[in-house]
Amino acid sequence: MYIRPANLTFLLCTLLASLHAVAAKPEPATEMHEAATCIVPAKPGGGMDLTCKLAQAATASQPMQINYLPGGVGAIAWTTIISQRKAEPNTLVAYSGGSLLNLAEGKFGKSDASNVRWVAAIGTDYGMIAVRKDSPYKNLRELMDAIKSKPANIAIGAGGTVGSQDWLKMAQIGKQAGIDSKTMRLVAFEGGGESFTALLANHVQAVSGDASEASLHARDDKIRVLAILSDARLPGPLANVPTAREQGFDVTWPIIRGVYMGPQVSDKDYQKWVSYFQHAMNTPAFDEQRKIHGLFPFAMTGKELTEYIQKAVANYRLQAKEFGMVR
Repeated sequence: MYIRPANLTFLLCTLLASLHAVAAKPEPATEMHEAATCIVPAKPGGGMDLTCKLAQAATASQPMQINYLPGGVGAIAWTTIISQRKAEPNTLVAYSGGSLLNLAEGKFGKSDASNVRWVAAIGTDYGMIAVRKDSPYKNLRELMDAIKSKPANIAIGAGGTVGSQDWLKMAQIGKQAGIDSKTMRLVAFEGGGESFTALLANHVQAVSGDASEASLHARDDKIRVLAILSDARLPGPLANVPTAREQGFDVTWPIIRGVYMGPQVSDKDYQKWVSYFQHAMNTPAFDEQRKIHGLFPFAMTGKELTEYIQKAVANYRLQAKEFGMVR
């Protein structure tokens, strides 16, 4: 059984994006010294928010404001950029591996990776599974055994609907536990921030999300992270959390995070931002900011990043096919 909010069609996302653009037309910006904008395609508090805040920290000498444009699990922001704000030289949009998965599954309409200009990947994140601190489940095996026994009793918060990366993480783990993904009770939210809010309020009993998001809540000692979906244990606040592999589930889920721009941004302005991030990511100060924001080293820009993303989208499509998300 799958519980989710009203299904947003891509057409609705397009209409909403158009209304947003009419209601709040941005002032033109032509030079790097003018204020830039980083758009978070989700509500505050999740991984996309962290991405824009890291980009903001990386551009300390370049004024940057953060705007929130949630809807359609990133579809409204994507549509806004490719249809209404496609040539703005100082507007960046946060993306993650989940954005690439949505592209692979056709959730951004007929769009593909070539419809925007990929500026930089500024860090990587990893999937994780968490419960409340007072949960009876002490490890991933116990949680999956409980889901297998009584799937209706455990609601799992996930950013996005069926086919999202949070859903796919649980589907892959569930498959190895002998659980039909269709029986799992996943509750769809607009982003990781909402999922953790629901967990802390006990509206869901577990969350499939990202390590960077979990790190923020783990510091308050209100959640228990059961597993990290990485090759090895992570440094920092989650250093004592075992990987899924250590617990018998051969599932990893790395998540690159970064920013893209509109398709008609000039080569000159695009290269300015590529060079800007190349320089910023080579500094010790950026390494420190990346740690503060709960991300791990990964730096790629421009043409190299564009080629990487095209391959990543193709790989996500293969994973999605395994669970019938794409034909």
